Amino acid sequence: MTERLHLGVALDGYGWHPEAWRHTPDGESITSGHYWSGLAATAERGLLDFVTFDDALTPQRRRRPEIEPRWQAGRLDAVLTASRLAPVTRHIGLIPVATVTHTEPFHVSKAVATLDFVSHGRAGWQVRVSSSQHESELFGRRDVSTVDLFDEASDAVEVARRLWDSWEDDAVIRDVETGRFIDRDKLHYIDFVGKYFSVKGPSITPRPPQGQPVVTALAHARPAYEFAARSADLVFITPKDGDDSLRTILDEVKQAGGTELKVYADVFVSFSGITDPRSDALVFEGTPEELVELITGWQHLGIDGIRLRPSINANDLPVIVDDVVPILQREAGFRTAYRDGETLRERLGLPVAENRYTKVGQP
Repeated sequence: MTERLHLGVALDGYGWHPEAWRHTPDGESITSGHYWSGLAATAERGLLDFVTFDDALTPQRRRRPEIEPRWQAGRLDAVLTASRLAPVTRHIGLIPVATVTHTEPFHVSKAVATLDFVSHGRAGWQVRVSSSQHESELFGRRDVSTVDLFDEASDAVEVARRLWDSWEDDAVIRDVETGRFIDRDKLHYIDFVGKYFSVKGPSITPRPPQGQPVVTALAHARPAYEFAARSADLVFITPKDGDDSLRTILDEVKQAGGTELKVYADVFVSFSGITDPRSDALVFEGTPEELVELITGWQHLGIDGIRLRPSINANDLPVIVDDVVPILQREAGFRTAYRDGETLRERLGLPVAENRYTKVGQP
């Protein structure tokens, strides 16, 4: 547990209820950049650590290939959406989901690095795997039923991390006198050879402002906890039944090797009684005061932060910002302002990301 309370919010479509669209009749389209800008501005007004942007290889948040006509369908690319919001926000962290199972880590690494540049050091990445056959058929390249997806995801993250380090921080010199734009000795081949990837490098994108953007993962069971412990900086967990469930999961994360992980607990939040019992996370329905009691109680049990999932963005996000946050400021020492120039890594208390290739080259 950190001394300072940490709070983030997860955004997906009109909200985490699959029929949230029915309760947002006058809302802008979820394909509108202005819609997402408004949500990000609201979250930033609440001084939250970060917003995450959900994504998947399916148009709906369900495992079945069939489209449920009552549910919201269709989504924008999460990384591109986060990049759209970077110039219209100043402080809040931006963490999109990017699936690695059918995506080359070279492409993900440069996309997240680009997000880190345009946001001036506020980027993260929520890693996701894809296990369903109908998602494989979207690409038509392979059957993933025999692949250890978390093992492959670990390799993908390792490739991305090495590519982020493949440029030293001062590789671009722009020396007019010698006519050199770049110091070639400060670019490095990563020469990664593994079971799933063989990547030479270097990246085409210089090293991101944070060095290493924050890598996160959502985890529900032991294999995912082990993946997070190997590859991530922060793990989102999903207690279902209150304090006992949280204690059990925290123990499982530690047993999986995640003693150095930042741990955030996910909570599905509704202040209007519109809930979804199918949620993989704890469903909260109550008052802002009751939510604060839950958040502070879980903080004392050992988590580093909470990620709230608004049931209906238009209804629940403003209540989080305007009612929950002021109570947390009074009762739990939640921040009253952002620190200018603070990177997401700094805000989360993560160590400075040293470049592995610079260290190798030191005497």
